[in-house]
Amino acid sequence: MSSWNKKQISKEAVSNLVSRYRMEPLVASIFARRGITDGKEILYFMEDDMRFQHSPFSFNAMEDVVDRILQAQEEKEKVLIYGDRDVDGVTATTILYGCLSSMGIDVSYRLPVGDDAYGLSMSAVDDFAKDYGSLIITVDCGISNNAEIAHASELGMDVIVLDHHNCPTELPSPAIIVDPKLADSGYPFQDISGAAVVFKTVSAIRFSSSPWYKQEFCLLNAREEDGGTVIECLKIRNLVPVDRRIDTVVPGERGIMDTWIPSYLQGQQILVWDADSVSRILLETFGSGVEFNFMDIRPEVAKIMPRMANLPLSHLKTLSTIAKYGNHEPTEIGGFYNIYVSYVNQCNRRNFPDFVRMEEMDLELVALAALADIMPMQDENRIFVNRALASINSGKIRPGLLELMSKLNLLGKRVTSTDLSWIVVANLNAAGRLGHSDLAAELFLEKDAARREQLAREIQDLNLQRKQLCADGMSFCAIQAKASVPLHSDRLCVVVDERINRGVCGIIAGRLVGIYDVPSIVVTVCGENAIGSMRSCRGIKATEFLDGMKDLFISYGGHDAAAGFSMSRENLDTFRQTLVERSAGISLDDSGSSDYSVDAEIPSDYMTPHLLDVEDIFEPFGEMNPQLLFMAKNVPVSDAMVMGKGEKTHLKVIINPGKYKWPCLFWNEGERLHRDFNVGDDVDILFHVERNVFNGMETPQIVLTDIKRSGG
Repeated sequence: MSSWNKKQISKEAVSNLVSRYRMEPLVASIFARRGITDGKEILYFMEDDMRFQHSPFSFNAMEDVVDRILQAQEEKEKVLIYGDRDVDGVTATTILYGCLSSMGIDVSYRLPVGDDAYGLSMSAVDDFAKDYGSLIITVDCGISNNAEIAHASELGMDVIVLDHHNCPTELPSPAIIVDPKLADSGYPFQDISGAAVVFKTVSAIRFSSSPWYKQEFCLLNAREEDGGTVIECLKIRNLVPVDRRIDTVVPGERGIMDTWIPSYLQGQQILVWDADSVSRILLETFGSGVEFNFMDIRPEVAKIMPRMANLPLSHLKTLSTIAKYGNHEPTEIGGFYNIYVSYVNQCNRRNFPDFVRMEEMDLELVALAALADIMPMQDENRIFVNRALASINSGKIRPGLLELMSKLNLLGKRVTSTDLSWIVVANLNAAGRLGHSDLAAELFLEKDAARREQLAREIQDLNLQRKQLCADGMSFCAIQAKASVPLHSDRLCVVVDERINRGVCGIIAGRLVGIYDVPSIVVTVCGENAIGSMRSCRGIKATEFLDGMKDLFISYGGHDAAAGFSMSRENLDTFRQTLVERSAGISLDDSGSSDYSVDAEIPSDYMTPHLLDVEDIFEPFGEMNPQLLFMAKNVPVSDAMVMGKGEKTHLKVIINPGKYKWPCLFWNEGERLHRDFNVGDDVDILFHVERNVFNGMETPQIVLTDIKRSGG
């Protein structure tokens, strides 16, 4: 029997979170139990404003990308976007195509269809060259396409790579590369999707329309402290800090020329907050012979943010939301920077309202990509998904997604990240898996509503086909899979069967991981090539594992948990033998178990619908952020029944802890009634809470994970 484990945490850790972030004790205890105590992590659970995403110009190469695209616009070049067949690749392609076409650029896109291999192909390069193309932009692929990119260069074309996959030892050249996994990318968060990388690029392109693009400013602040003058300078470019200096000068001890200040400020546009105060302090520090040429930004900010009009920086720094979640005492120059960025962002939103709506629509696709590619629900991924859900649930659903959600009966209810993952993403992925990724892209780009309806219906039909292909594939591989595990030292599951459709190899590999709890590889044969997918677990990194056999592959790449590859079918026997030999050396992480980690024990008085509000703080759930698992003890069972069509397999239980009577569902556990408990018993339960929607009405309900008679 599985054990229920509730990690012990200190009262001090909980009280610190409660006092610092003004959260209720139950929420603080969950954060502490999950090891989320750093302010920068907590920020992304408590806030969802786009202000807290990372700047696209944190990417060191982003300005180069923007300039090259603006050059293509100015010189009326032909541009090709080359994407991938999955949801991430299709959404990335759609976002970039929408942006470039709105700029009047002569842009086209190409996706792998049919049996096309992953990544930029030689044929795509040659076809585009024949069409007099000059710029190729790969999205959600390209980081491993060394030969193809070199070939494009030989034909006189430039290449921009917008990818997020693990980087090979040798990077493609010549190319401008934006990938958060590059060692020197400059980006502070590695785990964003390919569509998010494109979203950042599009955001940077849109920012280039503003007067702040490529502008360098120096924020200057001077304040009196302990008999000296503290002078702080922060240089920014495209709103990203590039350098910071701080010094304390005692009035009369040093002249201005004895400090770093003149050379540091030479040629800079200097901004200050409250010019009168700064001028007075500098005059008292360095004397009347020194003249500073700076602009007081406070009156300009006050036009947009009136409440800031008469506040000093010493007060404003305490109002900064970002500073609230910082690990150090907020500084005046930090507060100044945050205010200035907020001011510029609000100016841009006022000056470019069309960009605001485009961003909302793009974010819905970024959210789908994050969920489809199983990006961790941490950091800015949480903002992307939360903002998208807010937009969708307010009825602002982008064309294409609206028609698909209508077909999937998702309109008129509160949509969650789980709905997007298990329903919308599954249908969209089916199109790419079955060789029709172009249908998904067309769905999002088509302007005719009737055609979008038709495309949504076709995608839904493809998903039904995908389900059947998965069922067939599992039946084809069942015997071979079971036999392969001991053959590979109980450390690997390998299936090779040309009857399996290539589009479902990854799904089947993932299911085999679930069955055997070892990394799994599924390979099929398409003509002269073998195509395979690997899904990993227990600490084995898929791309690193495949890297050990790279000489056998035509191409390979992916992430730590999932990767794909292709090879000549002539190499299959060598590949299989190599896997047998290497499997004995695989070291699996055995730290995981089937035991349950409890987020919080809920007393009877707290068993109310308020638990849904707590759940909402931690939503969206997904990778690295599982749904909250609660425990309650000594809960009375007032009613119970077995239900389900045909064989009655599900269990419905009514519990009555006191203030609120809860309906509970226990899927596929009908035999528990009368075996583990009876009506009238007090039980201990493990559970999630969720909203049940029926006929447009929402009611709270519990989904049970485990149940046992109290005291048993």
